[in-house]
Amino acid sequence: MQTKLKHLLGACVLFLTAASASAQTTPDSIKYDHNDVFGPVVWPTTTGDTRSASGQPGQNYWQNRANYLIHATLDEGKQDTTITGDVTVDYTNNSPDKLDYLWFQLDQNLFKPDSRGAAVTPISGDRFDVRGFSRGGYHIESVTVTYKGTSYKVIPVITDARMQVRLTTPVGAKGDKISVRVNYNFSIPYYGADRMGRKQFKQGWVYEIAQWYPRMCVYDDVEGWNTLPYMGLGEFYCDYGDFDYYITAPANMTVVGSGDLQNGAQVLTATQQSRLAEARNSDKTVMLIKPDEVGQPATHPQHGNLTWHFKMENSRDVSWAASTAFIWDAAKVNFPSGRKGIAQSAYPIESSGNDSWSRSTEYLKNSMEIYSNAYFEYPWNSAVSVSGVALGMEYPGIIFCLSNLKNGQLWGDITHEIGHNWFPMIVGTNERKYMWMDEGFNTFINIYATDHFNNGEYKDTAKMAQRILRQYRRSNDPLMTPPEAIGLNDYGQYYVKTSLGLVMLRSDVLGPERFDYAFREYIKHWAFKHPLPYDFFRAMNDAAGEDLNWFFKPWFFTTWKLDQAIQSVTYVENDPEKGAIITLVNKDKLAMPVELQITQANGTVEILHMPVNIWQRGGVWKFKYPSTSAIKSIILDPNHELPDSDLKNNTWYAK
Repeated sequence: MQTKLKHLLGACVLFLTAASASAQTTPDSIKYDHNDVFGPVVWPTTTGDTRSASGQPGQNYWQNRANYLIHATLDEGKQDTTITGDVTVDYTNNSPDKLDYLWFQLDQNLFKPDSRGAAVTPISGDRFDVRGFSRGGYHIESVTVTYKGTSYKVIPVITDARMQVRLTTPVGAKGDKISVRVNYNFSIPYYGADRMGRKQFKQGWVYEIAQWYPRMCVYDDVEGWNTLPYMGLGEFYCDYGDFDYYITAPANMTVVGSGDLQNGAQVLTATQQSRLAEARNSDKTVMLIKPDEVGQPATHPQHGNLTWHFKMENSRDVSWAASTAFIWDAAKVNFPSGRKGIAQSAYPIESSGNDSWSRSTEYLKNSMEIYSNAYFEYPWNSAVSVSGVALGMEYPGIIFCLSNLKNGQLWGDITHEIGHNWFPMIVGTNERKYMWMDEGFNTFINIYATDHFNNGEYKDTAKMAQRILRQYRRSNDPLMTPPEAIGLNDYGQYYVKTSLGLVMLRSDVLGPERFDYAFREYIKHWAFKHPLPYDFFRAMNDAAGEDLNWFFKPWFFTTWKLDQAIQSVTYVENDPEKGAIITLVNKDKLAMPVELQITQANGTVEILHMPVNIWQRGGVWKFKYPSTSAIKSIILDPNHELPDSDLKNNTWYAK
């Protein structure tokens, strides 16, 4: 027979005293030191009560705000396709500091031949190779500052992918405002570090446009101006604001973008407008531009150029895409509040098919609904998935996915990229420093979405811990390593090691109810704000009611490994009916709870759950198990949920 008992084994019930366990001679092979794991941890704090000890924004929390008005024109030239534009930033300084200068991000400068990103690209290249486009980078034509009704020109100081605007009069603290207008242009790279670019298909180029306007660096309560340059792997850190933007493109192109289209009556035919209205009320995908309509005069009857107008409120960025080759479809999204939204997809004929992009909108819609119900309601009205050159890249309300993906690969790409609208688009972390806080958290919620989509159509039933351990076990860099300092073969652990850590906290430490509540509280309190890693640690400890620093410190700050082992089994007075003495060893430096499957000779199978606290006083733990017959076998971690580095010592069999 088989029984499953969840024993939170008390120190005075089934265990022998801790003193007897720690008195045992520790094997020479044990690396574990309980003081390293359970010693005091004091996370850094900020001044001025901007962040609370509970992991929430403090009573004096502040962040600055940047609203953008952007005009951009896409021009297909003989040599290059260019973007020419102007951006006006209305900036509000909510900090307690006067600002003598402003810093802007010039991300397109990554593609200049002499950029730092190009300089540090290995000779072998990598996924974010930026050396192949010699005409890249911004051309800044002019910078104009307007402050308290007075306007003046500024000669900016440009250093790699950053631009400093030095002010004649400092912008005041606590709510003062300033406006900066920048005129600029750049050539669109073919492969924009896997984040944007252009790719040619049978019926025209697909342009995926991102990092397409000079934007503000973040001035925050932690470091002041955050000016780490864009070098390829490390992504973005942006303040929130409202975006009002106009895209002028050839009239035979379809343009899709972040936010809500404002002038559909001017850029869409009557048929397309009717289909779009139908899609807003349909749970099934509705074709807006059908495959046989792509490239037809009636699809885009205007000539010359057309300007598409979009707005998006309280976002940290916007992006867009344009092409003559787009098939375009859409469907309704149902949010838990009762609000309705729309999911869209734009893709060339090469990507179409029921095993591929013809299901893109279905994937997008379901992902938005799953994440909204589980974590935090999607705050905007629309999202669009675009097929093109980028393997997978996320922006608020728009995602770029590779054109040739099919079935489960396409689902995985779409649900991952739209999942980024929760991390970091809603929870606005600093990707350039703490990549694990968006990639890892997003990978974690992707697991949930995949389990629930279409009755588990793409659910992965394989155990992840050992597979993930193989990916990071030789890494020399912990998760807290910044992206531009981590080994190029190691940055995958930002995704998988982080997500595994959250899975273990949920499944093996806190349990789903406690973890889910604490995780949702963290999201709720930091939505549209800028949390640090330490805010997350504190928030989880506080809402879950558990000091998890024994886990957070080694998992994120070290490369320590886990190795639990069964050392021995003996019987009280050599009589199995009087109970068994089982000795466990925590051999490596990481500690985790213990799960044992014990099988007795009489057929009884029992699963014991022991808290991590058994390792608080040392790496050897003895306990008395109330056996009624001889023990046939013991298996540590029988469901393979932990990344144990040596599985050979996880089993014990009677001789």
